[in-house]
Amino acid sequence: MKKIALILFLGVFSISLNAQNNSETEVKVDGPVIQFENETIDYGKIENGSDGERVFVFTNTGTEPLIIDQVKGSCGCTVPTKPEEPIMPGQTGEIKVKYDTKRPGGFSKTVTITSNATEPRKVVRIKGIVIKESSESAVEKEKSILSIK
Repeated sequence: MKKIALILFLGVFSISLNAQNNSETEVKVDGPVIQFENETIDYGKIENGSDGERVFVFTNTGTEPLIIDQVKGSCGCTVPTKPEEPIMPGQTGEIKVKYDTKRPGGFSKTVTITSNATEPRKVVRIKGIVIKESSESAVEKEKSILSIK
């Protein structure tokens, strides 16, 4: 019985040591690598006609300059803007996305980024809800509240 317990203990101990060694190994990739702070931007609930511009921030964690060839929205209501200059290793860049907030209701759109990175095609996402404007103005609401009294 003691031998079985000793063998099980050594087996579990060696597995945990092996797992620690594998997680500490850092893989170095040659070439440009694009790494986003967030791959999804949630607008939350926004008012109709409000500012629809948001920014995806990314870093080139690779060893060579990153060149973004194209950024394309999934529809005409999503207009992305790419950086024109190469992003050097270790530097950050921005991709601006403007959503047309004059369309009430929920939305979930994608932006496809094409670059010279090791992963040449990357898809990021925006989502949110545009709240429909109330047909009744604030003055009309106040009048209706006063007339109730």
